[in-house]
Amino acid sequence: MMKSLNIIFILLFYVSLSAMEVKTSAFKNGGFIPSKYTCDGANISIPLEIKDIPKEAKSIAIIMDDPDAPMGTFVHWVFYNIPPFLNHLPENIPNDPKLKYKIAQGRNDFGKIGYGGPCPPNEIHRYFIKVYALDKNLNLPPKLTKEQLLKAIKNHIIQKTKIIGRYKRK
Repeated sequence: MMKSLNIIFILLFYVSLSAMEVKTSAFKNGGFIPSKYTCDGANISIPLEIKDIPKEAKSIAIIMDDPDAPMGTFVHWVFYNIPPFLNHLPENIPNDPKLKYKIAQGRNDFGKIGYGGPCPPNEIHRYFIKVYALDKNLNLPPKLTKEQLLKAIKNHIIQKTKIIGRYKRK
């Protein structure tokens, strides 16, 4: 009897530690990003689904970057102040600095606000979409850079996850 109670306790403990996960209906993790979401297509943001957001999370931040860029990591999207109840983000989020629910977007390395899709100059590049669950709503102003956002969230990350897409220009 005691052994079965211990097993139940252990199972409940591990179930409560489920890891946050990000998915997209556009491609599988490690798969190719459809051109619709790139500079060769409509250049619209990728739809995302965030699963198992920690209950204590107060906000979500997202950074999309390309570590394979010739001049160093290239930032494609800085998206933050996202309330945790928004776990399904549609495609084609407007490239406005401020959105509904006080959501903010930062500056990408194209020098613009919001999403800028993959547009590699050569070869296949990897695109990391990193999602951060934060222990507080930072209410950060719009137009932050990736570096500014990472500095602001450094001591507030509860969990993080990522999905990787690949792309090569036609």
